[in-house]
Amino acid sequence: MTEPKTAAKTGPQTMDLFLKGIWKENPVFVMLLGMCPVLAVTNSVVNAVAMGVATTFVLVMSSCMVSLVRKVIPKQVRIASFILIIATFVTVVEYLIQAVSLDIHKALGAFISLIVVNCIILGRSEAFASKNSVGKSIIDALGMGIGFTFACFCLGFVREIFGSGSIAGIPIFGSSFEPWTIMILPGGAFFVLGGWLLLFNWLRERRKAQQA
Repeated sequence: MTEPKTAAKTGPQTMDLFLKGIWKENPVFVMLLGMCPVLAVTNSVVNAVAMGVATTFVLVMSSCMVSLVRKVIPKQVRIASFILIIATFVTVVEYLIQAVSLDIHKALGAFISLIVVNCIILGRSEAFASKNSVGKSIIDALGMGIGFTFACFCLGFVREIFGSGSIAGIPIFGSSFEPWTIMILPGGAFFVLGGWLLLFNWLRERRKAQQA
């Protein structure tokens, strides 16, 4: 008689674990992690989504592997081992992007390799995957990866619209539109990120007030 209750509790807990990375603990809008690629490659929707998907792949695969070998890795070398695992999957994803699209690979440039030192990936490996089962680690990593991709998309969407007058390379304004060049420059990334942070924090505070 206790099994149905256990299953009923497991479902909401799994969903909360997945959703926390998208909203409650969004790696960009809440924890402010991985700022380097978020600010550097989100000058277009395509580049932003490509970076998000690449990071999600590395995050999920490395969390899965760390969880699998967590009991056999000595504590003294766990960080070095985690970095080695992450670097392996970064190499895989770099070759995959190069095989799929040379243009995207060129646009992302060195930031693909820099996924190795992304605080989100190493942080989840150390804080969660090394202490939990494979299933929970994959769900946690997937939620965090989607949250990171969502944040990159938000910045890329706004920056490309105002900076190039297009979405994913498709023009949406007439010939009379004058692009805001600042939006596709590093300075514009800071302005757009600040705007999204204000909106995100306002929504969180409003939700807390409604719950109170």
